[in-house]
Amino acid sequence: MSIPARDTLAGRAAIAGIGATEFSKDSGRSELRLAVEAVRAALDDAGLAPADVDGMVTFTMDTNPEITVAQACGMGELSFFSRVHYGGGAACATVLQAALAVVTGMAEVVVCYRAFNERSGRRFGAGVQHREPSAEGVALGWVLPFGLLTPASWVAMAAQRYLHAYGLAPEVFGQVAVVDRKYAATNPAAYFHGRPITLAEHAASRWVVEPLRLLDCCQETDGGQAIVVTSVERARDLAHPPAVIAAAAQGAGRAQEQMTSFYRDDLTGLPEMGAVARRLWRTSGLAPADIDVGILYDHFTPFVLMQLEEFGFCGKGEAADFVAAERLPLNTHGGQLGEAYLHGMNGIAEAVRQLRGTAVNQIPGAARTLVTAGTGVPTSGLVLAADG
Repeated sequence: MSIPARDTLAGRAAIAGIGATEFSKDSGRSELRLAVEAVRAALDDAGLAPADVDGMVTFTMDTNPEITVAQACGMGELSFFSRVHYGGGAACATVLQAALAVVTGMAEVVVCYRAFNERSGRRFGAGVQHREPSAEGVALGWVLPFGLLTPASWVAMAAQRYLHAYGLAPEVFGQVAVVDRKYAATNPAAYFHGRPITLAEHAASRWVVEPLRLLDCCQETDGGQAIVVTSVERARDLAHPPAVIAAAAQGAGRAQEQMTSFYRDDLTGLPEMGAVARRLWRTSGLAPADIDVGILYDHFTPFVLMQLEEFGFCGKGEAADFVAAERLPLNTHGGQLGEAYLHGMNGIAEAVRQLRGTAVNQIPGAARTLVTAGTGVPTSGLVLAADG
């Protein structure tokens, strides 16, 4: 693939507000109410009113239609509304679409949101129990009859190949889990607050699907998260310093499937994230050494290692040592392994807090953050930067 051209989005839109519900295992309320609470919290954080919003973006999996959330929040007319597909791969793409709407003048203030009862309601980790016939479902027909029924089993295939190719043992995945839980332990909003783990505890946790152990797999969460996007100029007049969108990108690789891209020439990397990485670096003009904090999608630990390698933070097969050395502050909120599984939206919020200087685990001088969305599926990413 050729090097992508630099797009014209860079530096023209910003995140001005973030808001979330509590993260729990049983919210006791509807997904619509969770969405409304998160959206109202994000607007309050930005110093905006529902009437200021004219755009909405969410995920195709969301049970909360844009118009229903808008009505429940007390918003008026909408001039832009959109949904992004592919589960957690949509997270950063919601911000991308919001920014596109703002930059092109289709909307002035766009709210991105995700809310679900993923623990007490539909549990995505339970895998495929029923699926209507579709072109997408054909790919699953090649793996489901052989017992690959859950996301953990799909990732395990690539993880096993990664270990074989580089002569590694499953214990290397524990480096990611330990770092995430270290940060979660000091984050009061995290489900695993006060509960760090050791490499020995990771290695002692039960197998889920070899080579993945329980502590290699993200949790399931009830909750909601919302993000407010507007122009950089307008954001400068609001409640907090803007988190400028220095670059945003989506990516899908050759022979791309949803979590089951087993017919590629190489299973030891994530080509879709490589496509995102090339565009983010090209558009932002930055390189790995310029990033102060990495918020990498961590539904399963092996894919965090592969992401670091796709972005060029280290060589192939070297990511576990890179994480162990803590050369890059990683998932400082605890990630989806430690804080909450909100399809990556809570990671975007953490990147914003780092730039504001308000994170619980604040990295001194953090001025540039990298955020990624779900891996193993068509995905997306962001580079956010402090204003000026």
